[in-house]
Amino acid sequence: MASHKGNVPDPRSKQAVKPWCLQDFEIGKPLGRGKFGNVYLARERKSKYVVALKVIFKAQLRKHQLEHQLRREIEIQSLLRHPNILRLFGYFHDEERIFLILEYAARGELYKELQRVRYLPEKRAATYVSCLAQALAYCHEKHVTHRDIKPENILVDLQGQLKIADFGWSVHSKTKRQTMCGTLDYLPPEMVENRLHDHTVDNWCLGILCYEFLYGVPPFEAESQSDTFRRILRVDLSFPSTPAISAEAKDLISRLLVKDSSKRLSLQKILEHPWIAQNADSTSSCA
Repeated sequence: MASHKGNVPDPRSKQAVKPWCLQDFEIGKPLGRGKFGNVYLARERKSKYVVALKVIFKAQLRKHQLEHQLRREIEIQSLLRHPNILRLFGYFHDEERIFLILEYAARGELYKELQRVRYLPEKRAATYVSCLAQALAYCHEKHVTHRDIKPENILVDLQGQLKIADFGWSVHSKTKRQTMCGTLDYLPPEMVENRLHDHTVDNWCLGILCYEFLYGVPPFEAESQSDTFRRILRVDLSFPSTPAISAEAKDLISRLLVKDSSKRLSLQKILEHPWIAQNADSTSSCA
């Protein structure tokens, strides 16, 4: 993988472009740890621009045969420009590691926020769903399907703006795919049945996410993996009596969690849905 000069604000940008290297950054506290490496707070020395530096170990990539997946993730994410998508500014590498220079989202994973508050009020949930639907519509226009939308893969910046992150399972394709990927509770029926799938898997995941925003748990959660799969395939959807949720919110979720992927509500129709129109803050940056 060749070294690459990203576009983190940098006084050197007017001079001859040269590759990034580790010496260009002051490394701060760890922000997260994963199976393949770690993420650190970092600051580019000359511009003082703060970023998140994701460090991935090549040996781990080789061991799990994920070199192609990382290359695809970099190619896709580096081209996306949307206020609700985490920027990938560039990358570089040494003998043992690959470094991704990412936009820093100071408030971390939306998952942690949901764990703290358990569930969201409808106005905030609708604002979040609206922002994410717009970001996914942008991705789909670029023929990018994320395939792993979930609270852990949505970050929050200092202003409270949502950022879709982790494009590790994303694909750039106009054709249907068959790989099962993503997270158990968020898998759509076509992936559970190992059938061909397309961009509408993201619409399904947005429905699951909306339910989790409002109720604090995903809708098909069960004791075992096989029970979860059975509930997904039956679209065994029920709405608890508490917290009390509006009929419009339930209608939106029901129109997204449809087994026939061709009949799921489109992202444009989500934005036009009465629940979104009545509740989403159109002036908000998802704060």
